[in-house]
Amino acid sequence: MKARILILASIVFIAFTSFTNTSEWGPTGHRTTGKIAEKHLTKKAKRKIDKILEGQSLAFVSTYGDQIKSDRKYRNFSPWHYVNMPLDGSYETAEKNPKGDLVTGIAYCVKVLKDKKSSNEDQVFYLKMLVHLIGDLHQPMHIGQKEDKGGNTIQLRWFGKGTNLHRVWDENMINKWDMSYIELAANAKDLSKEQIKFIQKGTVLDWVKETHKITKKVYASVKSGDKLSYRYSYLYFEIVREQLQKGGLRLAKVLNDIYCD
Repeated sequence: MKARILILASIVFIAFTSFTNTSEWGPTGHRTTGKIAEKHLTKKAKRKIDKILEGQSLAFVSTYGDQIKSDRKYRNFSPWHYVNMPLDGSYETAEKNPKGDLVTGIAYCVKVLKDKKSSNEDQVFYLKMLVHLIGDLHQPMHIGQKEDKGGNTIQLRWFGKGTNLHRVWDENMINKWDMSYIELAANAKDLSKEQIKFIQKGTVLDWVKETHKITKKVYASVKSGDKLSYRYSYLYFEIVREQLQKGGLRLAKVLNDIYCD
């Protein structure tokens, strides 16, 4: 009986580990992006979002896309969290996933939310998904290579503990900084109105292209088996902070455009 319990526990542990290894920005990262976005919503957009989410904040719903992964009925949405393309390629020329990807997922969410005939249930679901996916778009390893699953198979050591390149950028650097999402959002860079408008310019494809430039730098920053610690965080955590802020500003722009009527 004890042996069966141990085997079952091992299976649960492996399943949990596999799941977390393929997640996006950790909860703190997603909530930071949501919190930053809230500050830049128009009054009209904020009223409509508050009504749809029944008062729940963007920060609160930002992790929804990860939470539903354990439910088999949402499995079809898994490909929406990333785009695979070679380092020397572009979205336009890369092989497309027939089940969809981050770009098509965002486009579908926007389409549903702009459709005044959409049911309330769909409005809630796709708003939560959109908040999550715009965050994912700004995580460099979500526009990574297919062969290493966006860095998930590049094994590393982080302060002496086993991890992978994907997780280092998802959670390890953010968690090591030991600040709440509220603190991270409050300490985002002070930007002028002109700087904010510049960040918010462009399309989703423009933002993918921009993030992919960082992806190339991330791949070049390590080799399998490297031992990472303070030095790596010193060199790259500022990029994480910038990406979280850009994600928040651009999420606000997308939502303001959707709810401008």
